[in-house]
Amino acid sequence: MLARRRHVYFAMMGTCIGLFVLAWGFVRLWSVPVAVGMCVVAMVIPPLAAMVANRRGPDDRWWDDPSGDPKSDEWWDELDGKKRRQ
Repeated sequence: MLARRRHVYFAMMGTCIGLFVLAWGFVRLWSVPVAVGMCVVAMVIPPLAAMVANRRGPDDRWWDDPSGDPKSDEWWDELDGKKRRQ
């Protein structure tokens, strides 16, 4: 899952850079408003790419990993109604 998210992140960021380069390298010669529109689209991509890269998948276990403190882990397991993992 991590590798797939990483590939999607780099593809999105590559698309973002490509849009900027195309907009101001070539498209502006024909239409500045279209070039500005391409930059606006490119501006939206990095936050979306960050959300994709940091998204947790169903097999990513982070909420129930032990914290390292046995007393705290035992307390949380009791609250959650779980048996203690060894």
